[in-house]
Amino acid sequence: MDFEASQTAKWCRLQQMSPLDVHDLLKLRQDVFVIEQTSLYQDIDGKDPDALHLLVNDAVSGALVGTVRVTEDAEAGKARIGRVVIAPAARGTGLGRKLMLAGIEKVEEILPEGVIDLSAQAHLESFYRSLGFVTVSAEYLEDGIPHVDMTRRCGAGN
Repeated sequence: MDFEASQTAKWCRLQQMSPLDVHDLLKLRQDVFVIEQTSLYQDIDGKDPDALHLLVNDAVSGALVGTVRVTEDAEAGKARIGRVVIAPAARGTGLGRKLMLAGIEKVEEILPEGVIDLSAQAHLESFYRSLGFVTVSAEYLEDGIPHVDMTRRCGAGN
């Protein structure tokens, strides 16, 4: 997946990140999910050490502008894309679509015949549909925010 020339992107495991990368990852998720969305929930859920993380930084300032997390269960042939977050300064630039396309591409690389699951904030359901995801649940509250479960087969295209 190609990002803007003004951005750097790298996939890594938590153990491969610098302490500053870990700090910036957790701070961005906290700033958006907990503070901005006023949702008290346990962001550090024990899944980060086993996940793949895409970190997108501003090439000039070095600031983390977006991230996505991929967890996989190869035995079950499933992966989950989550913790998709964009810094306020980078919103409206198409970064969300690029993060999701990169996540889908990474899952298809790992599990070419697999299924991708996600829990989408309900107001973003049409965005995820545009990426080939199908809604598979009724709307429910997760951490006080309406969500729906969605799924997509690897190789489904757009």
